[in-house]
Amino acid sequence: MYFYQPSQGHGLPHDPLNAIIGPRPVGWIASCDTEGRPNLAPYSFFNCFNYHPPIIGFASTGWKDSVRNIVETGEFVWNLTTRELACAMNETSASLPHGEDEFIRAGLNKAESRVVKVPRVAESPVNFECRLSQCIQLTAASGTPIDTWLVLGEVVGIHIDESLLQDGVYQTAKAQPVLRAGGPTAYFTVSEDQRFDLVRPDVRQ
Repeated sequence: MYFYQPSQGHGLPHDPLNAIIGPRPVGWIASCDTEGRPNLAPYSFFNCFNYHPPIIGFASTGWKDSVRNIVETGEFVWNLTTRELACAMNETSASLPHGEDEFIRAGLNKAESRVVKVPRVAESPVNFECRLSQCIQLTAASGTPIDTWLVLGEVVGIHIDESLLQDGVYQTAKAQPVLRAGGPTAYFTVSEDQRFDLVRPDVRQ
């Protein structure tokens, strides 16, 4: 077994942590500043954390525009990144000056949201409108604050392209979601031929 202590370095060509915890959904986060100027950025540390109410979250290394906008306005939108939208998503990862519009840079259209004021990515087949529930600065085990911020939002509106619903069941593979993997460039998607099903054991029997 290869062993290392993260505080002392991993000794490998690339940190394996985010390759092991992966692939991960892309947190493609739209927000607006207090002047209504939109921002769109992808975050690789993203997931869903609660059913009722539905809560999703992403972590930002550094107090970036997305975090500031969300804390100041209390709103954001998550947009599903599909294989077709992967290059556009990557374009929105560029570090633009504050106030510049990543939607325009990536050639994306804005769609009006129903509940929040933040626009959705019109080309994305799934969007979650969210209200901020918590913004938490992470700490090390020692209690030392880290310059990383966990943003959690309650999903208050969901848009789903009806072509992704079959008999009312959402078809994950059909959407071809893009998932972040390890290394500086690796991404994956999923396909139906990789699917397998398991039934949760019922110990009450």
